Amino acid sequence: MKLLNKNLMVHKTSSTSVCKRWLLAGFAVVLTVMIASPVSAAKDKEKKTRKTKQTVAMSQPVYEALMEIQELVEADQHAEAQLKIKEIQHGKRKLSPYESAQIWNLSGYDFYLQERYSDAILSYEQVLNQPELPEALQQSTLKTLAQLHFSVENYQVALETIKRLMNVIDEPAADVYMLLGQAHFQMEHYEEAIPPIKTAIAMYRDQGRVPRENWLLLLRVCYWELKDFPNMLIVLEELIQAYPKDSYILTLAGVYSELGDTKKQLALTESLYEKGYIEGKSHAVNLANLYLLHGIPYKAAKVLEKEMAAGNIDSDVRNLRLLSQSWYQAREDKKAIPPLKQAAAAGKDGELYIRLAQSYINLEQWAEAAESAKKGLAMGDLKREDTANIMYGMALFNQKKLEQARKVFQAASKDKRSKRAAGQWIKYVDSEIRRRDTLEQKLPEIKARDVDEILKANQQAIE
Repeated sequence: MKLLNKNLMVHKTSSTSVCKRWLLAGFAVVLTVMIASPVSAAKDKEKKTRKTKQTVAMSQPVYEALMEIQELVEADQHAEAQLKIKEIQHGKRKLSPYESAQIWNLSGYDFYLQERYSDAILSYEQVLNQPELPEALQQSTLKTLAQLHFSVENYQVALETIKRLMNVIDEPAADVYMLLGQAHFQMEHYEEAIPPIKTAIAMYRDQGRVPRENWLLLLRVCYWELKDFPNMLIVLEELIQAYPKDSYILTLAGVYSELGDTKKQLALTESLYEKGYIEGKSHAVNLANLYLLHGIPYKAAKVLEKEMAAGNIDSDVRNLRLLSQSWYQAREDKKAIPPLKQAAAAGKDGELYIRLAQSYINLEQWAEAAESAKKGLAMGDLKREDTANIMYGMALFNQKKLEQARKVFQAASKDKRSKRAAGQWIKYVDSEIRRRDTLEQKLPEIKARDVDEILKANQQAIE
């Protein structure tokens, strides 16, 4: 999820640079018209059969004043530029709608460069308020306004502005559809965001172009938010093909996990790890868990041991327990004991001592097993105290501590789950106690004369 959030952040911060590119492009359109306007004004007036929005007119004095203001803006002399703009707007000469639009457009651009976005928005709204606005200027202004509303996080107004833009464009371009999708996305309307984003991507494909990386990322995040992992998988595969990155492969592994295909998840994660493309405790521990899940405990233990030695994984209770579990499942009891002893000593979990006791029992180290079981029982809060008592009793029994073992087995017999097993152990202990007592019983002393009489009697019986 962090990776997704990181990609999402990259997408959000990129909107400012996109806005600047559109502002520059829109302003270039304005300057192109302005440069030709003193000469072409007369020609434009003759074209009355064309749409009024295509008619432009600008006088030479206004044109020259705007070129002067442009130079002030580019020199970062913003106060002087705004002063000149106000002089033109409040001058004696009446401005045409087109001239007013160009002045407001330049004012908005100047405010944008100062990061005065609210003032820039007001200026661009004034551009749109002018009658007989050329279509190119109207469309570029609406695009700019939409991006400015994104910058101030006013996504509802941005959405409304984009819809206004689409209403004045016969065939919206792919980037306009992306704007619509982005607006829905920012408002967390993920289902509504997907169709326009897919449309934009499809338009690029139809043109033989590779969809932009951030477009695919945005679509991927929409599917993530909707928990639509099958479609997210499709987008990730396209991302990896067009923009191969290790982070996308790792995310793909996570999607396979969500889909329950942990074999593919393991294959991808293992490949990235072995090639050194991923590192850090979360990835190593995740890989170890995947190995354990698929019955490969030896590899899990080796990964954990290697990363702990390198200092990439903390030797805390959790990771030590996982390492011990890995060695235990790999039937490497001797290797399982050291990390488990560390974990047990560092934590306050009686279960760890019981696991340690089991490893000692497997190695027939009865004294250590008894001591570990005793500590675990003393800590309490065990999942199966009866099982722990059985283990403790076994360890005591094998040390010939029969009476102590019998008491422990009696404690285990109080739980119905272990009553039968504990009862069998008690019978066995009792028989061993009787046998021991019999062997240790002293025989009466026999005198030499008595021995002779016994021998004689035995010989008579034979005859």
